[in-house]
Amino acid sequence: MTWQQRLHNHGMINTAEAAWHKILTIAGEPRRQEESPLAAPFAELVLVAHAEPLLRQLYPWTGMWELHFSRCTEIRHTWDVTYIGTLGEGRYYVEGPSRNSPRIAETDSAQAAVAMVIDRLPPHCGPAFIGNAEALAAYERARDGR
Repeated sequence: MTWQQRLHNHGMINTAEAAWHKILTIAGEPRRQEESPLAAPFAELVLVAHAEPLLRQLYPWTGMWELHFSRCTEIRHTWDVTYIGTLGEGRYYVEGPSRNSPRIAETDSAQAAVAMVIDRLPPHCGPAFIGNAEALAAYERARDGR
């Protein structure tokens, strides 16, 4: 079982801090040779993203060697923050915020990819709302008087 499968099989994590802890723990585990060549660059990406306070307050989730950031902690997550994917040979791409959005850029640096995400954060982004996207939207409508 890969570390990503172990992460997804772990169960529900309901705070951004706990989710980051789990991702960091699993990303830092020793690698087997048969594991994907994307594992080490992805682990570097996780460390670089976690070092950024603006991203650390968001809820991280992973899939397909991508690191996503949600403004809420439960499924259905928000899709309004760009995300970073891992390419071969230590390269990364930045896309989003949705799957229908075009690729923003490719880079040789996890730091550059993280900076692109930070530059595109929605206004008033974070800390992550405890709940799902629908509950967050209802909270924001009530807060904004709409």
